[in-house]
Amino acid sequence: MTQALPRRRGLLLWLAASAASAQPDRPERPDAWPNRPLRIVVPYAAGGSADIAARLLAPELQRGLGQPVAVDNRPGADGNIGSAEVASATDGHTLLMGSVGTHAINPLLSRRLPYDPVKDFAPISLIATAPLVLLINPGVAQSLAIRNVADLVHAATTQPGRLHIASGGNGHPSHLAGELFKRLTQTYMLHFPYRSTVSAQQDVIAGNMDLMFDALPSALPQIRSGRLLALAVTTARRSPSLPELPTLEEAGGPALKGYEASAWVGLFAPATQPAEQVARLQRDAVAALAGPGLRERLGARGLLVQGSGGAEFAKLIAGETAKWARVVKLSGVKVDR
Repeated sequence: MTQALPRRRGLLLWLAASAASAQPDRPERPDAWPNRPLRIVVPYAAGGSADIAARLLAPELQRGLGQPVAVDNRPGADGNIGSAEVASATDGHTLLMGSVGTHAINPLLSRRLPYDPVKDFAPISLIATAPLVLLINPGVAQSLAIRNVADLVHAATTQPGRLHIASGGNGHPSHLAGELFKRLTQTYMLHFPYRSTVSAQQDVIAGNMDLMFDALPSALPQIRSGRLLALAVTTARRSPSLPELPTLEEAGGPALKGYEASAWVGLFAPATQPAEQVARLQRDAVAALAGPGLRERLGARGLLVQGSGGAEFAKLIAGETAKWARVVKLSGVKVDR
C-alpha cells in the first residue's frame, strides 16, 4: 500500500501535465494590443520628408507600444500605391505616414484614386510640417547670373523655355509649387516630372535639370554642402533651419505677394482600426513629439514638429484640400492617374 501511493501520485501528476499540454494556447486578452510588430508604410522613396519623419518617430513609438515598429517604403503613383495598401489592411498593425499629397492633393487630380482619403483612414496625428524651398544648380545660377529670385524671374522672362524645372511628378506638391510660381510671375519654364523628388533632386545636382521646388528636409543636406543653391522658402515665414533665407513673398516682389505653400506629414491608421487603439496611438505619438529629443532631431532635418489629436488633424486636412484646390485651379494643372 505504501509503495502504491507514490506510483498513484506520480500517475496523477503525469495525467495533469499531459492534459495541460494538450490544451490549445489561451487566446490573447481582447485588450492585448499590439501583440506583434507594427509597420509604418511610407508611400514614397527613402529620403523624403515622410520617410525622415517615420524613421525618427518609429523608435519612440516602439518604446511606448512595447513592440518593434518598422518602416516600409512603398513608392509609386505619387503615394497612391502605398496609401491604398494601408487603406485595405486588416491586420491591425499597419499604419501610414501620409502627406499633403496623399490626402489633400491627389484626390483633386484623380478620378480613379484607389482609396478614399476620408472614409478609408482614421487620422492619428499631424507629425510635422516643412516649407518647400526653391533650389537651383549652382553652375546654372553662375552661368545665368542668378543670385536671387528676382534674377531668376528676369532670366526666365528674357529667355522663355531656357530653364528646365524638375518635380517629383505630375500633381506632386513640388510640381504645383512650380506651376503657381510660373503663373504668378508670368514666366515659362519647361517642366520635367520625375518618379520622386529624390530622383529629381539628383538630376538638378548633376546639372541635367536647372531647378526645382523640394521639401526642405530632403534638400537641407545638399544646401549645406553647397551642391544646391537655395533661393527662397515657400512658407509665409522664414524657416528656423535657414533663417537667413527669405520667403518667396519677401524675395519676389509684388507678383509673389501672398505666395504660400508647405508640405506636411501625418500618421494614419486604416478606418477599421478600433477606436481605442487609435486613441492609444494618438497619445503615444503626441507624447513622443512633445519630448525634446525627437523635437530636436526633426528640427535639425528642417521639419517643424506639430502633434495633434485626430479631430484637429482631420480639420486641417479639410482646410488643406480647399487651399490646394485653389492652387490647382489657378495653376491649370490637370492630372488623371
